[in-house]
Amino acid sequence: MPYRKTTRERRMNKSELIKNLAEEKGLHVDESAEIVDAFVDAIKEALIRGDRVEIRGFGSFKMKGYKGYTGRNPKTGDVVDVTPKKLPFFRPGKELKEYLNA
Repeated sequence: MPYRKTTRERRMNKSELIKNLAEEKGLHVDESAEIVDAFVDAIKEALIRGDRVEIRGFGSFKMKGYKGYTGRNPKTGDVVDVTPKKLPFFRPGKELKEYLNA
């Protein structure tokens, strides 16, 4: 059966992550925001350099390169050249998978 989003599904966004960190560690929201921003920026900078980021027990991030190709515009049917691109790729770690499937 295909995955279907339910109305009860919750999502955590960046501001909720900051709020949770502040509450759990007894920090001011501004301090928590600086920590989260520094963490995200460090991962982005490492990926831009071409490094692989591994967080033991959580997962790893790396960049994947995709070749360009000739495609079609679905609305008009016109031929379109799609440029090569790099996209971030996340692979969950063993501990995270085991935790989620316990």
